[in-house]
Amino acid sequence: MDNTKLKNTIESLLDTFLEAGKIAKEISEKGVKITIKPDKSPVTDGDLLVDKILRRKIKDLTPSIPIISEETVNLNIENKHNDFWLIDPIDGTKDYIKKRDEYTLNAALIIDLKPVAGIIYAPAKERLFFSYGKNLAYETFKGKTFQLNCNKKNSGKVIGLENSNHTPIEILNIYKKHNVSKTIKMSSSFKFCILAAGEADIYAANARAYEWDIAAGHAILVHAGGSMTTHDEKEFAYGKKNYKNLPIIAKRSHNLEK
Repeated sequence: MDNTKLKNTIESLLDTFLEAGKIAKEISEKGVKITIKPDKSPVTDGDLLVDKILRRKIKDLTPSIPIISEETVNLNIENKHNDFWLIDPIDGTKDYIKKRDEYTLNAALIIDLKPVAGIIYAPAKERLFFSYGKNLAYETFKGKTFQLNCNKKNSGKVIGLENSNHTPIEILNIYKKHNVSKTIKMSSSFKFCILAAGEADIYAANARAYEWDIAAGHAILVHAGGSMTTHDEKEFAYGKKNYKNLPIIAKRSHNLEK
């Protein structure tokens, strides 16, 4: 897919994300219907409807590219494609159920096992993030669109993001190494957007969750000028067996203090 087609594809999806996000928000406000999946995690009617809306539009735009979604994937079937979409219709489902505002809608396009484009929408925050190449990362907020460049918004402090209040010692050591002086708990892919926007500096995690949880954020952060690597600072590819993530470090910049 050439750069022009990639740009057109992502921009053609933005209204669909806004529409799906509006529907997700309305469902959350009314109260969701919850089903427990075989892995014991919850899924709501909002997750399933957003999944349907996003997959339909993506299939129309790129009919020859397979779509792998959290809500329809069969983990027993190995992915043998180099090019595919990864969708997480609602990341942060537990927060979504509780009517909190950090849940996100996510889609990433993977080409040659690398994320080349991403879209993340946080409906309750009205913040839409998207990217389709180096220095081509953007945020739309209340009708205005501006470029993301990872420039630091806070002065003096190095801010780290955490998944929970029980951060593993390995992650605490990484934060100590990078002089993190403040941490903020954030449970969805919104954390990658916060890094791309320069509002925080680093997020590290042990191996957890799945590729669709991080792929869109990976694309947006890297295209804005940040980085995402393994703990030993090596690049990694997608399409892994069972779609399991590796340990990651996502950084706004090489120098987190500037």
